[in-house]
Amino acid sequence: MLRWLQNYPRLLEVAYALTQRLLRPFRRWLKPGGVVEAALIRAEAVGKGALFNCQMCGQCVLHSTGMTCPMTCPKNLRNGPCGGVRANGHCEIKPELRCVWVQAWERSRRMPVYGHELLLVLPPVNRSLQGTSAWINDFTGAAQKNPAGWIAVQDSR
Repeated sequence: MLRWLQNYPRLLEVAYALTQRLLRPFRRWLKPGGVVEAALIRAEAVGKGALFNCQMCGQCVLHSTGMTCPMTCPKNLRNGPCGGVRANGHCEIKPELRCVWVQAWERSRRMPVYGHELLLVLPPVNRSLQGTSAWINDFTGAAQKNPAGWIAVQDSR
């Protein structure tokens, strides 16, 4: 639908920063089970679905992955391409699909503010947040918490 906008990551980067700034004063209302949660979940599903084919993982990292949703990778890889990227930059599982991570790399290079975040190692997706609002999870800190039993990336050294 609106996925052509992904090819303008700088514009989306500005929109992300603006949305973050606009929502910050309302964070006391942005709580799981709160009044605005259902509306925000719906807005994210429709808006990010149309733009990014959002999978509603609840831990959105679009700004860290070149405005390309890593959950659209057939393997749901959160930290870069698998060993099966074809020479033409396409996916080994779905050869008609360009590798999500090739796209993320190309787009992140056009993002002056968050582009460097593509090089960060992200924790695995917390599947218990599936279907929840990424904005609410970000503001409440739920998106940054590891479930019991997980070892944080910095703790594993």
